[in-house]
Amino acid sequence: MIFTPASVAALQSRLLEDLLRLAPEVVLVGAIVGLLTLRILSPKLPLGTVALAAALAACVALAGPRLGLWPRPADGPAFTGLLHLDAFAHQLRAVLVGFLLLLVAVTRLTGIPDADDGADFYALAFGAVLGMMLMTTASHFLTVFLAVEMASLPGYVLAGFLKGRRNAGEAAMKYAVFGAAASGVMLYGISLLAVSGGATMAGTGTVPLVGWLFVSVGVMFKLGVVPLHFWLPDVLEGAPAEAAALLATASKVGAVGLAARLLTVAPTDDAARWGMVAVAAASMTFGNLLAFRQTNLKRLLAYSTIAHAGTMLMALSTRQATDSLAVYLAAYALMNLGAFATVAFVRDATGSEEVTALRGLGRRSPLVAVGFAACVASLLGLPPFAGFAGKFLAYRDTYAAGQSFLDAQPALGAAYLTLLAVGVLNQVLSAGYYLKLLRVAFFDDPTPVETPERGGGLLLLVAALLVVLGLSWGQL
Repeated sequence: MIFTPASVAALQSRLLEDLLRLAPEVVLVGAIVGLLTLRILSPKLPLGTVALAAALAACVALAGPRLGLWPRPADGPAFTGLLHLDAFAHQLRAVLVGFLLLLVAVTRLTGIPDADDGADFYALAFGAVLGMMLMTTASHFLTVFLAVEMASLPGYVLAGFLKGRRNAGEAAMKYAVFGAAASGVMLYGISLLAVSGGATMAGTGTVPLVGWLFVSVGVMFKLGVVPLHFWLPDVLEGAPAEAAALLATASKVGAVGLAARLLTVAPTDDAARWGMVAVAAASMTFGNLLAFRQTNLKRLLAYSTIAHAGTMLMALSTRQATDSLAVYLAAYALMNLGAFATVAFVRDATGSEEVTALRGLGRRSPLVAVGFAACVASLLGLPPFAGFAGKFLAYRDTYAAGQSFLDAQPALGAAYLTLLAVGVLNQVLSAGYYLKLLRVAFFDDPTPVETPERGGGLLLLVAALLVVLGLSWGQL
C-alpha cells in the first residue's frame, strides 16, 4: 500500500470506528498496561479486584451495542483488512470474555495467584485471551501468526506459574519447546502460501498443498487433536488448575475460530475432508480410552479435552457448522471451567488433585458437588445441559454432510456416517470415566479432610447457565 496524504486521512477517519468495533480488545490492552503499572505504583492494591473489574468492563464493551450504549458497527474488514468481524467472531469473542470473567472470579476464591504474583498472572491471562480473540477475527496471515503467538507465549509462563515445583517447570518447558516447534512449522507454511498466493487470505489462486499442511500443524497443536495432543496431559498436570482451565478451554475456542476462518479459503479437496474425518475419529477414541486409566483429575480432564477437540473437528470438517460450533464452544467453556474450578477448590481443601480427593464430596460440600455434577453431566452430553445441545448439533451436521455426499461421492458420505457412529460410540465410552467421578463424589465414603467452603455459589451459577443455554441454545 502506497501512503499518500489522502490515504492517511482515510485511515485516520476509520481508526475510531475500527477501535470501537474492537472495544473489548482495547479494554484488555488497557487492563494489561494498568495492572502492570499499578503493581509498580501501588504494590498493596488488591489487583484481583482490579482484574475482575477489567474483565467485567470487557464484557460490557462487547455488549455495548446491544445495550444501546453506542450504535452497532457494521460487520466486515477492519484495520485495512487485517481483521474481519462477523457474527461467528462476535459469538466466540463473547464466549472468551465471559470465560475470562468467570476465571478471574475463580482465582479470587482459590487464592491463586497470591498478592505478590497477581499482576503477572492476570496480565498473562488477559494477554492470552486477547490473542485468542484476535485468532477468531484474523483475516491476514500476518495477524494469524501474531495472534497465535500472542495466545501461546503467555501460556508457556502460566504452565509453570507455580515456582519451585518440578512438574510445573517440566510442563512449562515441554509446552514452550513443542509450541515453538509447531509455530515454526506454521510460519514456514505461511511463508510458502504468501510467496505463492499473497499474504491475504482472500485469494483463490493455486497454493502449495504443503503450505496448508504446515499451517494446519499450528492449528492442530492449539486444538490439541491427535497426533499433536501429546503436550496436553503433562502440561495441564503441572500447571495450576486455574491456568490449566485457560490452556485447556479458551485455547480451543481461539483455535476453532481460526480453523473455521482458514477453512473458508483453504482448498476444498476431498483429501482435506478425509484427513479431518480420520483425525476427528482418532482424537475422540484416543482421548476417551486414555481417560479411563487416569487417577489425576487434571490428566483425566486433559484426555477429555482431546476427545472434545475431536468432536469439534468433526463439526469443522463439514465446513457448514458455525452455528453448531458456537453453541458447542459456549457449553464447553462453561462446563470445562466448572470442572477445573472444582479441582482447584478440592485441592485447596485436601491438598490433593487425585480422583480420590473427591470422595464424599456430596456430603462434605453439597453445593460444590451439585455444581460439579452439572458440569460432568454436561461434559457427558446429558440433557437438559448445554453439552447435550452442542453434541447433538455437531452430530446433526455430520449426518447431514454424510447424506449430502452419498449420491455423488458414496465413499466420502459413508466416511461421514461412520464418523457419526464413532462419535456416538465414544459418547458411550466417555460415560465410564465421567460417571466414575460422580460415583466417587456422591457414593464413596468421605475422607477425613477439610471441606471446600468456597466456590459453591459460583459452580451453581455455572450449572444454571448450562441449563439455560441447554434449553435456549437457539437464541445463541
